[in-house]
Amino acid sequence: MSDMTPLAEFLFPAPAPRRPGAIFAWWESRRLTYNAMVGSAGLVSVGVLMGTSLLFGDTVHPAQALVMATMFGVMANVCYLLGPTLEILIDKLWGRRVLPTGPMLYRMGLTFSVGLALFPSLLAAILVVVRTAAMILGYS
Repeated sequence: MSDMTPLAEFLFPAPAPRRPGAIFAWWESRRLTYNAMVGSAGLVSVGVLMGTSLLFGDTVHPAQALVMATMFGVMANVCYLLGPTLEILIDKLWGRRVLPTGPMLYRMGLTFSVGLALFPSLLAAILVVVRTAAMILGYS
């Protein structure tokens, strides 16, 4: 039995055996979780953007948000393929001189993707602060 928490086991798993097929399978076994986490962050952003548009009377059509979210999801999954590709390339170039890179690449990619999915929420929050300050100061 492991002393690690489920989160620690997820973020710091044992690396894949150093064979291209095993590396690819290792990454694919984590794709559903990656999509769930990035998709959840995207839903938060869509909700914040829709709420912001309602708050200020802007018109954001839900279909537009759905198309943008779908495009982001497709591109996130295309970029996800960089993980196993880079890991296989690193293994081919440096072999055993470098420790396995899969878990580290996965953590970096997941963090970047979730942050990128949440970035529109940050922009919306800044917009709310700026618009509210403008209204208080009489600029709108």
